[in-house]
Amino acid sequence: MVLDVSALTTDFYELTMMQGYYLNNENPDVVFDMFYRSNPFEGGYAVFAGLGELLGELESLNFSSNDIAYLESLNIFDKRFLDYLSEYRFKGDIYAPKEGTTVFPGEPLVRVHTKLIDAQLIESLLLNTINFQTLIATKAMRVCSAAGKGVVMEFGLRRAQGMDGGLSASRAAYVGGCGLTSNTLAGKVFGIPVGGTMAHSWIMAYDNELEAFREFAKIYPNNCILLIDTFDTLGSGIENAIIVGKEQKAKGLKIGVRIDSGDLSYLAKAVRKRLDDAGLTDATICVSNDLNEEIITTLVTDGVPIDSWGVGTNLVTGGTQSALGGVYKLAAKRRPDGTFQPTIKVSNSYAKTTNPGIKQVYRFYDEAGLAIADMITLDDEVIDQNKNLVLYHPFTDGDLFILKPGEYAKCEKLLNCVMKGGKICVPVRDLKTIREYAKENQSHFDKTYKRLINPHIYKVSLSKKLKNLKHDLILEAKGINKEK
Repeated sequence: MVLDVSALTTDFYELTMMQGYYLNNENPDVVFDMFYRSNPFEGGYAVFAGLGELLGELESLNFSSNDIAYLESLNIFDKRFLDYLSEYRFKGDIYAPKEGTTVFPGEPLVRVHTKLIDAQLIESLLLNTINFQTLIATKAMRVCSAAGKGVVMEFGLRRAQGMDGGLSASRAAYVGGCGLTSNTLAGKVFGIPVGGTMAHSWIMAYDNELEAFREFAKIYPNNCILLIDTFDTLGSGIENAIIVGKEQKAKGLKIGVRIDSGDLSYLAKAVRKRLDDAGLTDATICVSNDLNEEIITTLVTDGVPIDSWGVGTNLVTGGTQSALGGVYKLAAKRRPDGTFQPTIKVSNSYAKTTNPGIKQVYRFYDEAGLAIADMITLDDEVIDQNKNLVLYHPFTDGDLFILKPGEYAKCEKLLNCVMKGGKICVPVRDLKTIREYAKENQSHFDKTYKRLINPHIYKVSLSKKLKNLKHDLILEAKGINKEK
């Protein structure tokens, strides 16, 4: 399910540029790339997310009569342009990897083929959707990887960046591996499993803690997670939980306990011992309290007996990083003769100089199914698996490596057409399928690339043809004749 999005979900200067193009009859076919320049969280990868929502939004994108009336009230837009917008529908083509794919800096994540006016209109919507959801899905994958076999529950709605941010964060966190969400609307809209325990206020609303626990167990006998740190975790909290736990066990039921404050390592170990000594060996322990992947890694490494993790603020906000920083750049435009002219943005920083032309990304795998490297090529290049492949470093001239026949078992084309003429042209996958794919795709990368600290750098390279084209266009932009 995709929520309705107004075509006014764009930066204002996109509309002023669009009007300029329209009035000047300057609206050629173009190709734009969306990509990011550095991995989030100083990590080794990102998880591509948000594509499903983006495609649904583009398919239904339009200006309502109220939208047109608002634009008219600004006294900036020509009536001819407003009439054009009133009939607007996106009719472009979109190429992208499967949602959930593990991706890397510099690679085109979304390739847009459309008219210049259309490309400008959708820029902000595209970046907003893909940037945020890729950031949160990546964070969730890091958190879930740290938790190992423990279930991670996304508890971030009340700390998310607004209601819309909360909904998108819940979706992306599920793609990244979280097992359920506390966001009930996300459960309805996206089919994500929902769950939760109780608040401290539940316990405080009753005359005593034991009564509160018993009433909760009576109402939710099959999902009885008791919050034990309202007054005294290792005093009344665990003692009353054990009383209720034994009462539940006599009925063939079990309990869980949740700790939301204090030294989680010390408390969880002590609580586990108390539960086991009481014969409640099947009781589970859930913890929360400003968790992130680093804290979870420490607790798991220390062997702390925790079964599930409630992660909120540091998950749905990105924690230490507030944005992915993905950008959207013109890569090619159609000439009057019908061919496409590669375009380039040149910067004093070579890392910010864009890769020109219509591009494809190939991923190479070894015999064990592990990814070796990615190569960005021009779209018309063909990979000959019987010849040596030279892969060039994207930012330096002399750094390269060679893949010989037999050193890789297969190569995979990452960018595929997912929207044609403004209509989704691939089967729509449900979120559970996307989540399972994201986890499976991660398994094709060596653990060194997935370390939380100082990960190994995955090789993303340029083909010789793309490298040469980029070099020539840089010289041309600087007014240098390459033959001299």
